Amino acid sequence: MNHSPRTRTVAGCTLLVIALGAGGTACSSGGNPLTDKPYDASDQISFNGLSEDGKKADPDKPLEVTADDDRITDVTATDATGRSVTGELSSDGSRWHSTSPLAANAHYTVQVSTEDEDGAPGRKVLSFDTTKPTTKKRLSVTFGPKSGTYGVGQPITAQLDKPVKDKAQRAVVERALRVDSVPAVQGAWHWVDDKELHYRPKEYWPAHATVQVHSNLDGVKVGDRLWGAKSKPLKLTIGDSIVAVTDAASHSLTVYKNGEDINEIPVTTGKPGFETRNGVKVVLGKEYFVRMRSTTVGIAAGSSDSYDLPVYYATRLTWSGEYVHAAPWSVGSQGYANVSHGCTGMSTSNAEWFFNTVHEGDVVKVVNSEGNTMEPFGNGFGDWNLSWKNWRTGSALVAGTPDAPTPAEQARLRPESV
Repeated sequence: MNHSPRTRTVAGCTLLVIALGAGGTACSSGGNPLTDKPYDASDQISFNGLSEDGKKADPDKPLEVTADDDRITDVTATDATGRSVTGELSSDGSRWHSTSPLAANAHYTVQVSTEDEDGAPGRKVLSFDTTKPTTKKRLSVTFGPKSGTYGVGQPITAQLDKPVKDKAQRAVVERALRVDSVPAVQGAWHWVDDKELHYRPKEYWPAHATVQVHSNLDGVKVGDRLWGAKSKPLKLTIGDSIVAVTDAASHSLTVYKNGEDINEIPVTTGKPGFETRNGVKVVLGKEYFVRMRSTTVGIAAGSSDSYDLPVYYATRLTWSGEYVHAAPWSVGSQGYANVSHGCTGMSTSNAEWFFNTVHEGDVVKVVNSEGNTMEPFGNGFGDWNLSWKNWRTGSALVAGTPDAPTPAEQARLRPESV
């Protein structure tokens, strides 16, 4: 197929423009224009301001592709790291423009596919570089937890080193934070505050899944004089599904492994005035020995409720000090009554078994307690106590930025108790 270039003038504009000329007429040799190999449209396409050697594009300006008589059928723009530029194509195929920002100091390859009035395909490929950011102000992200193996309830955290309040800027950040799992799951980010996001699936992670987290923010403009920086990726492996259910009414804790009931343990939970929180909690860590004192929760030394005890096999559920731990002093009440100051107590042998069975990221769910529900944020990982619908309202890509935390979410934090 033979296409002759058409002469035209490319008008300058404030956009980074790729202007396409019209294609020639179809061949008269009887070939099928719909199955012919795309012709080299180099003579019909010019790239405004980018034809000179060493010319770099301004990443502050959108990318635009325009056509004269031909119709644009597809445009792909990808940088050297694999990041794609999203865009919109006009209904008549005469114009395509980017809807996501270009990265600074990046190398891009743009492929433009066209079609003439007879359906003959044309193609042009362009490579160009973008200039470096004009400011040194960078936004970096630190992912958590550390790489390793975790339970099915472990959320992913993203800690920003600078606050991001604007809804549009949050969308840029969130769009660049990628979480990929095998097997794939439905999940979403939730803005906890201006500097912290959490990611969780709709349901718990599948057992034995592999989760990889990375940021595409490097070189991307987030806001005025603020550009994304490089961030260290994260890789997690999910272990067996371990879910423990503590029933404060029946004074029992049942442990499920991969859906199978593997142990039922008699326990005691918080007594009146010190009720254990209801809801889903995620194991934060394990401590073989913890010294627990009543003075840390405001109970005067020497009072009827005072204590100063060595505690063993302590599995931490909140930062304020709620544990599942050995409580040999309350064995007579375990399975019968709630006598603790908020923790879940069991015999030493049962606590040792529980300690050796669960891992960071495993789930402990408390039901039928007279206490409040575990707050979503600020005292550990209560993320699963938000419904999926409410969780998604915290995404800047779904329903804008979340409101300030409710009073329930800022419920009182209690230090170590027994």
